[in-house]
Amino acid sequence: MRIDLVTLIVDEYDPAIAFFTGVLGFDLVEDSPSLTDDGRPKRWVVVRPPGAQTGLLLARADGDRQSAAVGRQTAGRVGFFLDVDDFDATYQRMVEAGVTFVREPRTESHGRVAVFLDIAGNRWDLLGKA
Repeated sequence: MRIDLVTLIVDEYDPAIAFFTGVLGFDLVEDSPSLTDDGRPKRWVVVRPPGAQTGLLLARADGDRQSAAVGRQTAGRVGFFLDVDDFDATYQRMVEAGVTFVREPRTESHGRVAVFLDIAGNRWDLLGKA
């Protein structure tokens, strides 16, 4: 058993794809046309860190309720965790790419950690070995 995908609600597909692939270095696994239950067009967009099993399904907000959840999927808590091999290089690359860090790097018992915001405003931990 495994978790294959986690849905991340975003405002628009293309800026989210650009953030996750261009800034974070994820792979674009799939970007296919699809339809909502009532026949309106949408896309099935999956991004995944290189070599990872679990990916993100980027879902464009549909309606007021979903729009209100953009950037608040975990009610302001860190809800996503990106574990990297080279923390310092990844952190520097993300800073240079304009990623917003809300908590600067620090060393914890489990390793190096810094909190950043994705394109929607969700909080992520950038994690690396101590």
